[in-house]
Amino acid sequence: MIVAVELAALVAVVLIVTGIAQRRGWSPPLCLVATGVAASFVPGVPDYHLDPEVVLVGLLPPLLYATAIRTPLYDFRANRAPIAALSVGLVVFTTLVVGWVVWLIVPGIPPAAGFALGAVVAPPDAVAATAVARRVGMPRRVVRILEGESLLNDAAALVALRTAIAAIAGAVSIAEVGGDFLLAAGGGVAVGAVIGWGASVLRRRLTDPVLDTAWSFVIPFLAYLPAEAVHGSGVLAVVVAGLIVGHQMPKLLSGPSRLASRLNWRTIQFLLENVVFLLIGLQVRRIVEEVGAARLSAWTLTLICAGVLAATILARIVWVLGYGLVTRMRPGGRTPWSYFAVISWAGMRGVVTLAAAFVLPDGTPQRAVLVLAAFVVVAGTLLLHGTTLPGLVRRLRLPPPNPAEDALQEAALLHDMTSAGLTRLEEIRRPQDPVEVIDRLRDKQAYRSDSAWENLGRLSDVEETPSDAYRRLRAEMLDAERQVLLTARARGTADDEVLRRVMDGLDIEESLLERPEEEPGMERELDTPAATAGSCDHLERAGSPDADGAGCIDCLREGTTWVHLRLCLECGHVGCCDSSPRKHATQHFHDTRHPVIRSFEPGENWRWCFVDGIIG
Repeated sequence: MIVAVELAALVAVVLIVTGIAQRRGWSPPLCLVATGVAASFVPGVPDYHLDPEVVLVGLLPPLLYATAIRTPLYDFRANRAPIAALSVGLVVFTTLVVGWVVWLIVPGIPPAAGFALGAVVAPPDAVAATAVARRVGMPRRVVRILEGESLLNDAAALVALRTAIAAIAGAVSIAEVGGDFLLAAGGGVAVGAVIGWGASVLRRRLTDPVLDTAWSFVIPFLAYLPAEAVHGSGVLAVVVAGLIVGHQMPKLLSGPSRLASRLNWRTIQFLLENVVFLLIGLQVRRIVEEVGAARLSAWTLTLICAGVLAATILARIVWVLGYGLVTRMRPGGRTPWSYFAVISWAGMRGVVTLAAAFVLPDGTPQRAVLVLAAFVVVAGTLLLHGTTLPGLVRRLRLPPPNPAEDALQEAALLHDMTSAGLTRLEEIRRPQDPVEVIDRLRDKQAYRSDSAWENLGRLSDVEETPSDAYRRLRAEMLDAERQVLLTARARGTADDEVLRRVMDGLDIEESLLERPEEEPGMERELDTPAATAGSCDHLERAGSPDADGAGCIDCLREGTTWVHLRLCLECGHVGCCDSSPRKHATQHFHDTRHPVIRSFEPGENWRWCFVDGIIG
């Protein structure tokens, strides 16, 4: 009962603190650590002992897996060079630099113990950096690199820590170190690939979303434990398995299974991430009590902690900027310096660092001081980087993800998907298929595509687009339908299983009506996307003629209305979009074969090629 109460109290505090932090715009990790520090000195608060095995075996695998299944494999491959440089090269460099500094400033400590602390503080947290990155709106490539680094750096750090601990007990040769790294990497990748493949085969055969989600909870442990048993890297095994499963999920799982898995893993990740930060703060009292037995002056302890913190931060800055200098000297190296500056400052440490510090054997010289230094690195980087990184991003004017580009790419993708669906409909329809069913399917396809295009014209004078009207009216209808369902439940006129099935259908449809909040004043200027640049001669040759009017001339002549306007870049004809009743812009293309149109809405300059179906 006591354990259950303590766990419930942890979760309740996490939910309360996180909710307040989000409402106030504060950093939840920082607030949770601060809350934990304050609570650790309150009389009567239980001593939550942070067992390293619980963190490394119980918490780390599901956290890594939750991130890995959301990491696009193609992005991981595209950024493999910087990810490898950060997750392996930087870890080794930080281990050596911090180890040398610790050997210089900590009285009577052997070099191996210094390198052990270097390995402990080397890996940035898998959660904190990307949480801040997404909150401040960093470029997606920077976020992908930080995510990739955080997925792999724990493996290199833990191998380095094992080697340093072995060196404390006796001599370790360079050959043994190299062998450990090769075994950890090879064993981890091999086990992860086998588990990832096996999980994909199993989940292909599962049709029950509950069973599928339950199996997904087991996968990270099935990858981690066997890899560690063969002296491979459990971290690498979990990451490889997660990348494989995440890449295969759209092919393997049904829609309900994907929805259930996504929602459940987001909930688990949220709870584990935030409980971890609260637990970090709760360790302070224990660490302070252990340091009291070290018999070092406050000045000496301050110097040691400050020196380790400074060495950890400076090692990352030097390595990242040095890597940036090398890559920019290569042919085609055009990554902006601002990207390297932000990556060099996104080095927040977290629970793995503190858990690894507790792994240090009891006989390690000055162990309590090393654990204190590790905590100072965790708290210091969270405070320093977490509070200043948003300002640095704004000062360097890094471009955040462009909602306008996202909306345009979504509209173009849905356009192609709609065309494919309608083509397949014409291929499979039979003469006996009811005409009204075919028309209903066509209308549904058209609504989905038109809704995405209408979402682009937020700055137009149209008060309500057809899709907006559909959402408003359908939401009211769903509310009326739900009231009937609730009445049936209250009267007991329908079985509970039937009620739940119908309610699930209403909930899914309601979720499809929701649209993400749009940032006020969002710019919609858009250059040709890199993925399609140069692939369409029509877009390259398109001109910029004057418009032949301020509205759709065909609608004005016919006395009809339009939703949004499009400008022909061949002759200047202004026509209405496909969401408009008459679709004059598309009709103008069929009549004249003029290939390229441009949006004629305020603040938009995106273009579309009818011939190749490409945005620009």
